[in-house]
Amino acid sequence: MTHLRTDDVVDLTCDLIDIPSVSGDEKRIADAIEEALRGASHLEVLRDGDAIVARTNLGRSQRVIIAGHIDTVPISGNVPHVREETEGVEKVRGRGSVDMLGGVAGALYAALKLNEPKHDVTWVFYDHEEVAAPLNGLGRVYRNHPDWIDGQFAILGEPTNTQIEGGCNGTVRVIATVPGVAAHSARAWRGDNAIHKVAPIIEKIAMFGNPVVNVDGLDFRESLSVTRIDGGIANNVIPDSVRLTVNYRFAPSMSPADAIAHIESYFDGVDALFEIDDESEGARPGADSVLVQEFIETARRVMAEEGKDLSVSAKVGWTDVARFSARGIPAINCGPGDPLQAHTQDEAVPVSQLRHYAKILIDYVGAASLISEERN
Repeated sequence: MTHLRTDDVVDLTCDLIDIPSVSGDEKRIADAIEEALRGASHLEVLRDGDAIVARTNLGRSQRVIIAGHIDTVPISGNVPHVREETEGVEKVRGRGSVDMLGGVAGALYAALKLNEPKHDVTWVFYDHEEVAAPLNGLGRVYRNHPDWIDGQFAILGEPTNTQIEGGCNGTVRVIATVPGVAAHSARAWRGDNAIHKVAPIIEKIAMFGNPVVNVDGLDFRESLSVTRIDGGIANNVIPDSVRLTVNYRFAPSMSPADAIAHIESYFDGVDALFEIDDESEGARPGADSVLVQEFIETARRVMAEEGKDLSVSAKVGWTDVARFSARGIPAINCGPGDPLQAHTQDEAVPVSQLRHYAKILIDYVGAASLISEERN
């Protein structure tokens, strides 16, 4: 059993990085997190596979969920961690430092430190986020134990440079097969060129642009793209079919069904067969709710104390906040680390961001008393 240093969020981040936790191999890190949480008498600790849920049960009127995934992409010579200083910035380098063991460390540190928060809190540390969606530990816990994770607001510690990114776009991917008639290319008029038939459709899709849709006060930028085209069997044969893969990243005010219907509308008048290759709901940020506004103001104050600004924007990509939104729980992304460094060989998280994130969580939850104070 690996014992974690839980008195300092930076040491804790280092310890978590040093436990290899590639997706499918999370047992050791889950065991270490569970051991640390079970030492806290103010928390009820539950486990499903390698997902750990810890929660307070103080009868507060509101419950906040704070979550993070404990798995990483494969290690590439970047474990164990390295602490270094580059151009005056102290960092912790290592696999998962950004995505997202730094965020997990901040949440675990806060979970252990706060014993009488003003809101009840459910802390979630889950497995299998970096692989196929059906394996996702958060989704599994919701399927197996829907009562374990409920609340009025959720924070997901995805790397955002400790800025706030609300909700997320939804995504659908549709494969449309359009038939034609094969012929020798020297007598093209004897066939029906399937690729030529879809050219006007591709042109219309290209004209979609990137419209902005405001949802709960945040601007979500959409995109509609042909991401793949397959057709033809030989250089001298008119293609008798073509397959277009179309990806729509849509604002969370739209349902996946409506997004799919929108894609199919571009094929009106064309004999096409549609296959749904992928669909995921977006997540409303709930940026107009009281709990979310309180979190934004807390984060803004903590950042201002360090002479830094806070930005609040919509999440462009898809994250697990959508799993909370699907249950009617507004959710935002906020965590330490630059998301552009996620999964890179040299991913590293600034020490200052680790401390800022932990302070944001502690100040937001609003401790009536702290474990550390009780020990003094």
